[in-house]
Amino acid sequence: MPASRRHHRTLAVLVNCLGVIAAVPALPPAAPRAAAAPARPAPAVVAAAATPIPTGVPAAPPAVPSTGPAPVRPTTPPVSVAVGAAGTPAPGYRIEVRNAGTTPVETMVRQELPSGSRATTVTGGGQATGPVGATAGEVTWRLRLPARSTTALHTALAVTGPDHPVTAPTCVYGTDGTRPYDCATATWVGSATAPAAQAAAGPAWRRPAVLLAALVAVLVVAGAVLWWAVRRRRRAAPAHAGALPGHGTGPSGGAGPGGGAASGGMSTGGPADQGTVYPRPALPTPASRRRRPPVWLTVGVAAAVLAGVVGAAAWTATQRVAAMDTTKQPTSGAWVGSTVNGGLGVPLRETAFEFTVYRMSCGAGVVPAPPGGGRPCLATVGVRNVTGEQQTWHGQLQRAYLPSGNWVSADEDATRVANLGRDVFAQPVAAGRRVLLPLVFTVHGAQPPKQLELRSGVFSAGVRVDVD
Repeated sequence: MPASRRHHRTLAVLVNCLGVIAAVPALPPAAPRAAAAPARPAPAVVAAAATPIPTGVPAAPPAVPSTGPAPVRPTTPPVSVAVGAAGTPAPGYRIEVRNAGTTPVETMVRQELPSGSRATTVTGGGQATGPVGATAGEVTWRLRLPARSTTALHTALAVTGPDHPVTAPTCVYGTDGTRPYDCATATWVGSATAPAAQAAAGPAWRRPAVLLAALVAVLVVAGAVLWWAVRRRRRAAPAHAGALPGHGTGPSGGAGPGGGAASGGMSTGGPADQGTVYPRPALPTPASRRRRPPVWLTVGVAAAVLAGVVGAAAWTATQRVAAMDTTKQPTSGAWVGSTVNGGLGVPLRETAFEFTVYRMSCGAGVVPAPPGGGRPCLATVGVRNVTGEQQTWHGQLQRAYLPSGNWVSADEDATRVANLGRDVFAQPVAAGRRVLLPLVFTVHGAQPPKQLELRSGVFSAGVRVDVD
């Protein structure tokens, strides 16, 4: 055998021996110990499990899977605002901004001015601006709030036309002016509001209460006249009494030739007159006559009742026609309740939520422009759950109506960006809680939205807010 082949065999034997020696720990007698070893995790394994995967997905699923998204529980903002109406002849407001935190906060305060009004007095360094990029004018302040402090601001407005309630909502934002810390609203009511409402009540003959009272009076008078007429005719009617045949002369009533007695008895005359029994004639029965009211009284009562019925029907039809909303846009599924209309800063309640729209602004600088084009419009909306259980809502049901009559749903992607990446429609609102958030609507064209339609579900009539 050549020397090279002997070396190869020797090398093969050594390799086989090393393989047998390496396989000894895997023999069956050692298997139970190997199985028991993983019962105590090594520190290195625990440390690796606690380290998150770079993609953001947890290394192991949770022990108890979540049954649904957690409800939105708003945190207490470091800054709050309160608004009160002043008791002045002209619309005036007192705004108190409070910083409850332990550090100073840079804020922007915005007060929305109602349509047809302008600011005449502004304190605290605020600036009044016109409707440039917004649906109405506003007053803005840029404030640096010290820790645990309260800042008071005052505004006075001038309105055109007669005095009427004026609502001016106010919100305090971060430095960007889009994400609100808190919002509040107040309504100024003038002294001439009550007399104006009384003057617009209309004449007395057109009021339902007066008409019903007149109808009842007519019926009472007609009934009294009918009762009096019946009583009078009964008293004036002659008494009808049946008269019996009296004593007289002749064969049946008087004394006969034989001196017999009358009155239908037996005669006691001579033997030839044995007496005759005459039958007494039957008494005449008086004919009973049914009393009837006079024709004029029957016709009068019928005419009064007919007039009352026709008047009540006409008034009901007039009220129903006046209550119709001829400008209402078509909706999908408004089956529960009736639509509630209002303006900015007015709380409007539907089946599950109470919506309050505090501000509406459109144009550049509100939020980043959408990739597909269009102009973003941002609405600051407060949503309060008025039910006893958590409620969900959907972005496709929140609409902005344009002056042309077309509408667009809420832009969920842009709304998520405005809420710092949080999907406000994916999380339900807890029972009795209130959330304050921006909603973004992407519109095409130069005209801003005229009205917002907000609702909790497809079967709710929802609310309509005038924002122009």
